[in-house]
Amino acid sequence: MKMSKRAVLLIACILIVSMLGVMFTGCGKKETPDKTTPSGDQGTTTEQPGKEDQEEFAFPLKEPVKFTMLYRDHPAYPYKEDWILWDEIKKRTNVELELTIVPMSDYEQKRNLLISTGEAPEIVPSTYPGQEVSFIPSGAIIPVSDYLHLMPNFSRQIEEWNLQEDIKTIKQKDGKFYVLPGLREVAVAEYSLAIRTDIFEKHNIPIPESWNDLYEALKKLKELYPNIYPFSDRWKGDALLNFASLSFGVQGGWGAGNGIYYYRDKDEFGFYPITDDYKEMLKYFNKLVKEGLMDPESFIQEDEIAVNQKFATGKSFVISTNTQEIISMRNKMKETLGEGNFKVDMLPPLEGPKGRVISGSRLDNGIVITKKALDNPNFEALMRFVDWLWYSEEGQILTRWGVEGVTYKRSGDKFELLPGVKAGYLGINVDDENAKDLRNDFGMGNGVFMFSLYNGHKHLMYSYMIEEAKNFVQKANELCTLLPPAPPVLMDEIEREEANVLSQSLMDYVKQMTLQFITGKADIDKEWDTFVQECKAKGADRLVQMTNEVYQKTKDILK
Repeated sequence: MKMSKRAVLLIACILIVSMLGVMFTGCGKKETPDKTTPSGDQGTTTEQPGKEDQEEFAFPLKEPVKFTMLYRDHPAYPYKEDWILWDEIKKRTNVELELTIVPMSDYEQKRNLLISTGEAPEIVPSTYPGQEVSFIPSGAIIPVSDYLHLMPNFSRQIEEWNLQEDIKTIKQKDGKFYVLPGLREVAVAEYSLAIRTDIFEKHNIPIPESWNDLYEALKKLKELYPNIYPFSDRWKGDALLNFASLSFGVQGGWGAGNGIYYYRDKDEFGFYPITDDYKEMLKYFNKLVKEGLMDPESFIQEDEIAVNQKFATGKSFVISTNTQEIISMRNKMKETLGEGNFKVDMLPPLEGPKGRVISGSRLDNGIVITKKALDNPNFEALMRFVDWLWYSEEGQILTRWGVEGVTYKRSGDKFELLPGVKAGYLGINVDDENAKDLRNDFGMGNGVFMFSLYNGHKHLMYSYMIEEAKNFVQKANELCTLLPPAPPVLMDEIEREEANVLSQSLMDYVKQMTLQFITGKADIDKEWDTFVQECKAKGADRLVQMTNEVYQKTKDILK
């Protein structure tokens, strides 16, 4: 039967309208996988949660869960099952930690063995960036950077504290990172020079602001006290060269590394010990030694001699120190010189040819998560728990100060231990023999959870510092420029082995000649060229070449 043209047209219009309806429905309503509200009995998901999901998740979990963790047992505060720390963690999160306890002396070896054999617990703290590298190829640990959407506190701190460049330094060749490091809101400069301020003030000698100022001050002191070396250092000069080298645009001492230095203006690496900048630093300290301003034994004497027999007895007036050692030096001087007969202060970092600068990564030792965690149906809760305990302000206050009203009271950013509670490691209430110890009796101040003394939110870092240390750190951050970290050079195992062999021989020679140049046993003007050529003969150029080749090949990974 034939249809009229009008009927055909009507049917065609209906079909078109129907098709358009389907098309617009498909565009306007995208299918999404079902989401489960995070709880103690939820399944694993790696999907990026939206704001709604973040708001729905909260501790304590609806159902109790257990997570396994490797625990480093410190001899200064041995593990106790009845610490209130464990009770508080469970009370606030509904999470119980099942610990594998390993003595601190065996921790690194035991940790490596357990991870390598697949027997490690899910959470493995007390792991420094770099120590995770050997576990990556086997897949024994997970790329934690894939799960940052489950870690709002960690992610927020990276952003708000401008730690993006620091995080790049722990990325691997796949562009991911495998260790969750401790994070510092501000840089902590702990080492500098201590001076006998009373002697400087007595003779109207200006407090040094630069290395040149220090030279002039030492000259005046030498005129006044011709029979002593005004500057006699400790730690065999390693701390001194470490912090002084920064302002000369190089590295040295404890921070000498492998001799490779990143030149940001050129976006390339070079071997700094053969540069004019390194030579200038060596000439500066050689000048101090040559003119009798610095004790040549600074680079060979033991600490006890430098501190107790010289600085603490008034036989020297300048020495390297840090924010904790200065207290023990003062205590010694109370014995040798008498309380009230001296005044000692730390100088803020001094200005050098490259300015007034401080360095140091704002990352600390951290946590790796083993692949075993992925099999846990509560994996998402595990990652959020790690984020809460180690990176939230609430978690950091708990692991540092304990429970408000039980171990401490708080006024603003000031934390104060309650009567009957002491913290020997902070020097608080130590004279109260009957007081309970915050670490030993309550479980707080534990390096497993704090990473280190100075870590996390700056007000919590400062809360652990004596007023002098706090003022020093604040002054250093106020006066100095923080040098950005060098980008990582992502070598493979073979390349790393070659670089290590080259740098070991090179840096042994550099250390030997550094000492000889400073003390004058080698003439820096006459023997510098020979030193440079010998460094090149030992492989300095090859080390620089391979470092730059690897860096240029892999640097796009870090973008």
